[in-house]
Amino acid sequence: MTLALYARRKGWPLDGVTVRLTHSRIHAQDCADCETKEGKLDQIERELVLSGRLNDEQRAKLVEIADKCPVHRTLTSEIKIRTRLV
Repeated sequence: MTLALYARRKGWPLDGVTVRLTHSRIHAQDCADCETKEGKLDQIERELVLSGRLNDEQRAKLVEIADKCPVHRTLTSEIKIRTRLV
């Protein structure tokens, strides 16, 4: 949704967006660019399919915008869950 809104505002020919996610658990020691080095980590791999007659610069900018969307920022930030029994 974020990408579609951005492209529409810019007047870019984005016809559709497909996002595919794959979740796995990996050993922290197998992740070269992770701060955590012990235990297991959640890893999410994301594939974006951008449909439309976009040029390379527009595609690159949309990938950049995808990293700034609220869902991506939530998933990459520290998360604290508080549970209340009601």
